[in-house]
Amino acid sequence: MKISINIERFKFYLWVGFAYLLLWLFIDLVNYTGPLLAEVFNNIWRFVYIVIANFIFFEFTLPFINRKRKYFLYNILLFLLALWFQLMLCSFGLFAWRYIGIQLHIYTALLTFSSPSHAVSAQAAYGVMSIFFFGIIKHVYDYKKLKLAAQQLRIEKQQAELNYLKSQTNPHFLFNTLNNIYSLARDKSDRAPESILRLSKILRFMLYETGGEYIAIEKELKIISDYIALEKLRYDDSLHINFNNDIEDMNQALPPLLLIPIVENAFKHGVSETRGHPFIDIHLSVKNRLLVFVVKNSTEKFSEEQSVKENIGLSNLRRQLELLYKDYNLSLQQGESMFTASLKINLASHV
Repeated sequence: MKISINIERFKFYLWVGFAYLLLWLFIDLVNYTGPLLAEVFNNIWRFVYIVIANFIFFEFTLPFINRKRKYFLYNILLFLLALWFQLMLCSFGLFAWRYIGIQLHIYTALLTFSSPSHAVSAQAAYGVMSIFFFGIIKHVYDYKKLKLAAQQLRIEKQQAELNYLKSQTNPHFLFNTLNNIYSLARDKSDRAPESILRLSKILRFMLYETGGEYIAIEKELKIISDYIALEKLRYDDSLHINFNNDIEDMNQALPPLLLIPIVENAFKHGVSETRGHPFIDIHLSVKNRLLVFVVKNSTEKFSEEQSVKENIGLSNLRRQLELLYKDYNLSLQQGESMFTASLKINLASHV
């Protein structure tokens, strides 16, 4: 079986070992009065052994034990055996490593022990504590890394869903607009060429201005105005449209085409189905990072038994708001002959 070593993980153990080395250097310098250089070399020699022993234990031994087996009791027995073996490595093994260092004239015996068991016990204090030190730091590090990975995955999932919603909304918007142009062309209206020209401006905006996460509110106003101008070509002077705004900063950021579905809904499911005196009243206000967008449009007589149904544009808008903002409210109210869509967003609550 081929064993591969993750270099990045090994570097992590080196850094943890370096912290452990500094800790024990401090302890040794406080408790012993031996030569400083000898203390440093002794701890470096033990550092090499401890890092390798804990790296193997936590990165290879424990993952092997955690494998799924037919009987869970096998895992428990293997863990106890591995823990016992690791304790032996961090006591008798470290004592042997000290002896090797002395023979190679790398490790300096600064202390004398009354018996071999006393010497093993002294090394065990250093080795056994390293298991807890490495284990705790590894657990914290892996937990934070897992949390960051989960957060990144959530962000990527939300971004993918936002892109999907946009991919639905934009063709839906264009499909409705093309239907309007088709009706003009079918009636051989002189307004058909102008409607195609206005549609090309909207398409240009979608291609070149909506690729990023945000656009200035000024540009969102422009695309709404262009869309209103395009829709007005289908109607005579009986349609009354009022579009006004009160914005303190035209450069404030807003996700592109966020407001269009509400305006589109007013035309497609409002004035286009109104036989009397069709009207649309649009007001956009942005003050102190609070956006208020209210669209009122005429409708036919509405029975109280009927419920307000959200089309694909409004349902997609509601989901986009859930993904983009923490503080918002989208309210849809159907009156007897008027439909009101009210959107409030705290722009500072962007996720």
